[in-house]
Amino acid sequence: MRLGVIGPTGAGKSLLSQKLAKYYHATLIEEPVAKSPFLPIFYNNKETMSLIAQNAFYSDLFLLFWKEKDNQNLVCDSTMFSNLVFVEIMQLQGIMNAKQAALTYMICDENLKRLPDLDLTVVLVRSNEQLFRNVKRRGRDIEQGQEEYLGFHNTNYYSSLRRIFKYYHVPDSKILWLTCEDMEDPKEFSQIVALIEAQYEESLR
Repeated sequence: MRLGVIGPTGAGKSLLSQKLAKYYHATLIEEPVAKSPFLPIFYNNKETMSLIAQNAFYSDLFLLFWKEKDNQNLVCDSTMFSNLVFVEIMQLQGIMNAKQAALTYMICDENLKRLPDLDLTVVLVRSNEQLFRNVKRRGRDIEQGQEEYLGFHNTNYYSSLRRIFKYYHVPDSKILWLTCEDMEDPKEFSQIVALIEAQYEESLR
């Protein structure tokens, strides 16, 4: 199964991806954005660096997916739609203009032509309170002082993602909208696995 995990900043994508990769003995593709040298540049000057940074993130992510394009047992701590959500939200915020957004979509289109589809995308659904609590708990310096940006991002994330799924004709059967509380709880993690496997079986029908 080729499985992608997606959600807003602080949703727990990395934690769930790591746990699922271990459970399924699958290759884990970790999101490269957090380690990108472009991330602090973007956070410090969003208007100037939005297009350059987003496409730098895309290039790094595409390369990771490309290297594993023939791997049928894969868990991805991100998907090729992740950056497009940011693009949609930055356009709403006035950080990125329509021309820049259109160019990013064109690049995404070319990337997607060269990669196999995911079998299932798990969307982590969290409240604003959960997201801010998780961001604060992990304590990344780069995210400090970004409350306004992250709050706007959280508020508009899921509606933006739904538009992207619709634009790329991703069937509902290949999407699992997952509301969770504590992935570290063995009982809840077992429930998550059961939901994933049920949705995967549904996608095959």
